[in-house]
Amino acid sequence: MSASLLQRSLSSVWHPCTQMKQHETLPLIAITRGEGPWLVAEDGQRYLDAVSSWWVNLFGHCNAHINQRLREQMEKLEHVLLAGFTHEPVVRLSEELAALTSHALGHAFYASDGASATEIALKMSVHYWRNSDRPAKTRFVSLAGSYHGETVGALAVTDIALFREAYAPLVRAAATVASPDARSAEPGESARDVAIRAARALEDFLAEHHAETAALIVEPLVQCATGMAMYDAEYLRRARALCDQYEVHLIADEIAVGCGRTGKFFAMEHSGTWPDFLCLSKGISGGYLPLSLVLTTDTIYQAFYADDVARGFLHSHSYTGNALACTAALATLEIFRDDNVLIANEQRARWLARAAGPIAAHPTVRHLRQLGMILAFDVEATPGFARRFHAHALAEGLLLRPIGNTVYWMPPYVLDEAQCAGLGARTLSALEKALAE
Repeated sequence: MSASLLQRSLSSVWHPCTQMKQHETLPLIAITRGEGPWLVAEDGQRYLDAVSSWWVNLFGHCNAHINQRLREQMEKLEHVLLAGFTHEPVVRLSEELAALTSHALGHAFYASDGASATEIALKMSVHYWRNSDRPAKTRFVSLAGSYHGETVGALAVTDIALFREAYAPLVRAAATVASPDARSAEPGESARDVAIRAARALEDFLAEHHAETAALIVEPLVQCATGMAMYDAEYLRRARALCDQYEVHLIADEIAVGCGRTGKFFAMEHSGTWPDFLCLSKGISGGYLPLSLVLTTDTIYQAFYADDVARGFLHSHSYTGNALACTAALATLEIFRDDNVLIANEQRARWLARAAGPIAAHPTVRHLRQLGMILAFDVEATPGFARRFHAHALAEGLLLRPIGNTVYWMPPYVLDEAQCAGLGARTLSALEKALAE
């Protein structure tokens, strides 16, 4: 990055989830263009985007198909308010997503980011119970170590101290129950055993607190921000049954794990059940434009359908259902369908597993785990490992951002076998250099 651009950025741009002082020793990198899985910097250095630019990019940077669809849409309509108006892209997207759930979730409410989707689901749940003459049901329960966003409402169901403690006076914290994280298995326990044990803890909680509990919110199968904690689908099946038994909504936060990350389009499909609310964002627009949405059932929708304005869902965003963002999402769904992406990803997942073999054998590596196109491992290392590893990965031409001592891959769905092998070799090199330092 040129010195002048570096100084201008540091003096004017406040970057997310960043202690800005760290950029005194780890300079910002100016990216000038993207090519498939690669990001190209101002100095010509190429970086393999192994985290999909915070899990959003599904089909590579500057994807020709999405580009073309956006150019076509820009010549027709860029945006119109969705209050009192509608348009073809938002209707088609809603219909196609409903069809992907076999119409179990047939109504879509739109926003622009994942935390907003979380807040919509939380508010919609509480308002449903109010409209159903159950106004005492205003509390929530989430899994230990959960992450659902950083706005004030979403922080209530986020159980990561780093994000929540600074803003604790603003937050009405939810209850937490045991995580089904398979890494917590006792000797002789399987991942399914851990899931059943955690479901029993949920049952104990709901038996006592269901009268005031509006909803349980979970990240299906992978708790991402807590360190890619993976768990067995049996937990989701039992959670669904318990929510039905105790009249509590189930919210599936698929913001990070939806759109094919786990091997199926929706992570909930692994359980054979559907939630009452399903939150999507990140990959749904292919990494192009901010878009999020909540899918819900006709039962929920009908509870708001009335003459009384106060019974309607009182929530809005200026860019709700943006025509360009919805077009990017439709183009993303077209690629899934036309290129048989979920089938192709089965082979990519095998390439990633093979590339991770030497890493799994490293003496400091623990709990190497994989679900579809998400692969992670934990490293026994001294404090500061994440920052050291990130710097060495950049030197290897990789964009990787560990979560604490957890290194993970969540690449776009365009890697070939050689690129997967290179990702493995370079990751191992960065690991060894970070540990040596």
